[in-house]
Amino acid sequence: MSGGAPRGQQAGYALKEPDLSGGSRKKGRLASFPEDRNFSGMTDVQFAEEILEHLRDRNPRFHGKAYVFLLSSLHAVLEKMDEPRHISGRELAQGVRDLALARYGLMARTVLEHWGIHSTDDLGEIVFAMVDCGVLTKREEDRLEDFRGLYDFEEVFEREYPWTGRR
Repeated sequence: MSGGAPRGQQAGYALKEPDLSGGSRKKGRLASFPEDRNFSGMTDVQFAEEILEHLRDRNPRFHGKAYVFLLSSLHAVLEKMDEPRHISGRELAQGVRDLALARYGLMARTVLEHWGIHSTDDLGEIVFAMVDCGVLTKREEDRLEDFRGLYDFEEVFEREYPWTGRR
């Protein structure tokens, strides 16, 4: 994100660790769930299924796999770094592009569109839905607009497809 973060700090997004302790919730931790919701005793898979179901209920235009893929992309970006840090919307969008091409090749655009992702704007919608659910964190200066028009899907997934053996 351009210029908003204080010098030496990175703006962007990071995974939030779920609190499965059963204790009282900090405000905003899982803000979209009622305070009396009891997550103690849930396995990580059950917790993930609850969150995914909630995300799909709030944003039915995105397939559940869109959320999982975005988290996989975030993980892939963070794995390439020397030290984990918040990443920008641009870095995350590039990570989505790279992982989609690596996993799905020429079908990358088709797969993403099947899941409801047609543009980088949609990536922002998914990120901010996960922020609202407490799955991701953001910095105050992070905005949905940071994902607007970062690249054109037809261009990066088709016209600029990295054909092997191309001269």
